[in-house]
Amino acid sequence: MFSDASKWKLYRLGRMHKLHSRRASAVLCSMLLAASAPAGSVSSNARAQQADPATPVVVQPGAPGKPSRTLPPSTRATLPQPSQADVEFMQGMIMHHWQAVEMTALISSRTENKDLRSLGARISSSQSDEIKFMQRWLAARREPVSMAMPGTPDKHAPGHPMTRMPGMLTPEQMKVLRNAKGAEFDHLFLTGMIQHHNGALIMVKDLFDTAGAGQVADLFNFATDADNTQRAEIRIMQSMLEKKPFKEKR
Repeated sequence: MFSDASKWKLYRLGRMHKLHSRRASAVLCSMLLAASAPAGSVSSNARAQQADPATPVVVQPGAPGKPSRTLPPSTRATLPQPSQADVEFMQGMIMHHWQAVEMTALISSRTENKDLRSLGARISSSQSDEIKFMQRWLAARREPVSMAMPGTPDKHAPGHPMTRMPGMLTPEQMKVLRNAKGAEFDHLFLTGMIQHHNGALIMVKDLFDTAGAGQVADLFNFATDADNTQRAEIRIMQSMLEKKPFKEKR
């Protein structure tokens, strides 16, 4: 049997052997990578780093069979150019979402229905977050948040028929909703929000039915997620309407 001192020596020798092996492997990998990289790109990268180690090196990979090239440090990524339909979809959906948030803001003072309060809080939170995303998306592309175009009549001004996107409640419907309380409010809210959500589904469908629209990755993902979420919420609201006292109102 080995003594404790002998075991410790063997352990240290083993550790040193592993350390030397790893260093040798790292050096070998570095040599292989350097040998396989295009000579021009290696030398240009080295020169750039030697000139100013703090300056980031931006390398654009070349096409198959072509060398990579070093871009200036000032290079910035460019966003894909959206279509006009993309921009109008985001602008219109912001307006659409604002009404949903306005509807959910009425819940706390008009009903004690816990299920409806929980649903309203979820809708308000998700649509408020989505409004912020759409505003950032438009701002990043230097597009106005409003659909009104400067120098032209504001066809989306309050009172104009084009103000409402598909499914949005009319001013008369909103007035009735504001004046309702209790079970009456619950029923009006659920039927109104189902109408509202169905309008959003129409907007998504119109976007994807437009040639060349909805192709930008983040917009595609947003519209698809919004469609899935609102379909799920419609099913929840329909099931809530199947319960008493709503069922008796039919």
